[in-house]
Amino acid sequence: MASLALSATSSYAKPSLTAASDAHDHLQKEVFVHGRGISCQKNKKSDLIMTRVATKPTITVPAHGKDLTSTQVHTAWTSIRQERWEGDLDVEGQLPLWLNGTYLRNGPGLWNIGDYGFRHLFDGYAMLVGLHFKNGRLTAGHRQIESDAYKAARKNKKLCYREFSEVPKQDNFLSYVGDLAGLFSGASLTDNANTGVVKLGDGRVVCLTETQKGSIIVDPETLETVGKFEYTDMLGGLIHSAHPIVTDSEFLTLLPDLINPGYLVVRMEPGSNERKVIGRVECRGGPAPGWVHSFPVTEHYVVVPEMPLRYCAQNLLKAEPTPLYKFEWHPESKAFMHVMCKASGKIVASVEVPLFVTFHFINAYEEKDEEGRVKAIIADCCEHNADTTVLDKLRLQELRSAHGKDVLPDARIGRLTIPLDGSPKGTLEAAMDPNQHGRGLDMCSINPAYLGQEYRYAYACGANRPCNFPNTLTKLDLEDKSATTWYEEGTVPSEPFFVGRPGATEEDDGVVISIVSEKNGCGYAVVLDGCTFQEIARAKFPYGLPYGLHGCWVPKK
Repeated sequence: MASLALSATSSYAKPSLTAASDAHDHLQKEVFVHGRGISCQKNKKSDLIMTRVATKPTITVPAHGKDLTSTQVHTAWTSIRQERWEGDLDVEGQLPLWLNGTYLRNGPGLWNIGDYGFRHLFDGYAMLVGLHFKNGRLTAGHRQIESDAYKAARKNKKLCYREFSEVPKQDNFLSYVGDLAGLFSGASLTDNANTGVVKLGDGRVVCLTETQKGSIIVDPETLETVGKFEYTDMLGGLIHSAHPIVTDSEFLTLLPDLINPGYLVVRMEPGSNERKVIGRVECRGGPAPGWVHSFPVTEHYVVVPEMPLRYCAQNLLKAEPTPLYKFEWHPESKAFMHVMCKASGKIVASVEVPLFVTFHFINAYEEKDEEGRVKAIIADCCEHNADTTVLDKLRLQELRSAHGKDVLPDARIGRLTIPLDGSPKGTLEAAMDPNQHGRGLDMCSINPAYLGQEYRYAYACGANRPCNFPNTLTKLDLEDKSATTWYEEGTVPSEPFFVGRPGATEEDDGVVISIVSEKNGCGYAVVLDGCTFQEIARAKFPYGLPYGLHGCWVPKK
């Protein structure tokens, strides 16, 4: 155990730069041809819009030797069979003329290799979707991200790297020993960047996952894979937060240390590939750091969560997944929140809080007294009532078989209050009545201008029960404690992403973009007014896209 090379201060061999490949996927049988078919539509201003439409594919879901067609399984949980597509989309409604740029969404697009089907939502090979908005028109496309893991699977027609819940099957004992050695060094861990996508301050766009080697540069215009994002520092380690804090001026992330339990808080300047340490947080409980899929910041502080859902090196070694995959639940180790000063790296607060489970923090801000002094940090997250079963509910078998059943675990906006007066404990409570959003909540976004500031609105996927997965787009008003919901029966929308109107002075002045999967094999992009939360436009795809995870906005230069 102590020999595992999992420390955030150890070095590892950096992978070489990989160029994007234009080869078609040998595992996939159908490829869309750009521009096949032409259709026309007049918009409200009677302008003729020429739209190229691709032929609709037959989408199947191979699962452990058995094919499931898209008529049997919701489109959200099917693999996309074509490696790439692009074309113009007909727009129903009116897109704002100020909306000029590209919305990128990352997520798993392929959950099978030949006849072998992956187990978990987080296992799928990454697919990047792009919506290019220009002067009221919309062009769309998608590409598989050319990670080493994806290319190796395509070439060898089998799993070659360790994914979230999947381990390559070894032919003999020596192969098994080699795989373990690769795990210790990080060589056998996946670089499948299927979680998030961010625009760095220097304009580079990077797709990410929790393995550091899974940082891949992409072209936001063509969606092509450019190559690996190579960290030039010597901090080493194998994993990092899947969701860094990225602004035009900095990049902040956490590096968990699994050997000497703790976290390095690091910063990277625009134009640089070198991370520099701000400070270190020592864990206060448990055998390993808590999972840090995401974390919040305020204007002056980095907030480091320490969940009792902790990394587990033993589970990483196992060939078959455990109920909590690479984690273990240690309620006896308690839960903590740490606050670090960005400027000095000093810990200004480290408090115990009630047990919690969250994938995604929403935002945080500094609460001040009447004299303007910071008295507490408020941190909001999508909190699952300290219930770890939410992780296992994301197994693909569960998602495909339980559609329509009311089995979605409850969730709320968990508001953590972290006092800065030396008090040993903080609090955790619901920021609003969870029934307002159907007791389901995840995949939040805010107006990025309010990052680390006191804010009023958040946009999330909520629940219209009965359901087995979040199925609404919901605007949350944290001042009025109310919610406004967009819902269309039988659909699964992905993360609602807020894009502010240039020059806006109101927090909710902008639009919300989401990509929606329909149960009948179809799908579309939807644009909602950020203020009224009414649908203002939608554009149907010529095929259905599987569910995606997180996105970013790249404004037009």
